[in-house]
Amino acid sequence: MALAQQKMNGQIAPLQAFVMASSRHALGMAASGPYNPHMNTLEGQFLVAMPDMEDERFAESVILVVGHGPEGAMGLVVNHELANLRFSDILDELDLGDPDAVIRLPDSIRDRAVMRGGPVEKGRGFVLHSGDYHSGNTYQVTDDIGLTATLDVLKAMAFGPAPRAALFALGCCGWSPGQLEEEIGANGWLTIPFDRGLLFDVPVEHRYDRALASLHITRATLSTEAGHG
Repeated sequence: MALAQQKMNGQIAPLQAFVMASSRHALGMAASGPYNPHMNTLEGQFLVAMPDMEDERFAESVILVVGHGPEGAMGLVVNHELANLRFSDILDELDLGDPDAVIRLPDSIRDRAVMRGGPVEKGRGFVLHSGDYHSGNTYQVTDDIGLTATLDVLKAMAFGPAPRAALFALGCCGWSPGQLEEEIGANGWLTIPFDRGLLFDVPVEHRYDRALASLHITRATLSTEAGHG
């Protein structure tokens, strides 16, 4: 795994990787249109994929936008797990803690899901967590949610003191200047305000439907509307 290569500098991903200034080059995205300076930032909001999403990688995805500005946007998919990979596998891969200590961890920690954060930088890790955890490398996404990408946060999640709530993802989503705005304008995404419960409390398999329900719509409603030009 590429994660092991990040251990040397004590990081699971440099925070610069999600800072908007790097989205065009480090994320390898080509600009698809000019950035609209009059559009309000979507940082801290959710994107919900429409049923006719052409890119299968984002089918039925719920994405938290962690950054959005003149240089583009970045987000993390929060409702798709990586199959056959659990948090204990990450701890083992990165050699975080004594192997016996990892084995003795409660199943609730060992077996926690690893999310498929997106198709970009698949070997890099990102932790979304409640505001009670903060390090010098934490980026504040909302008033109550931070994004940290150092190995210390993984140790805290495993051995404490852990944040009250946390979500670990490999990979991310990136949009170049104007690209996300264009996709929303083409009815590729719905947007909903931040909901802490949706991020941490709703079971992963129900997050897409719950996100739709917050807009008082269902999959059937969307499919019907998508069929009209």
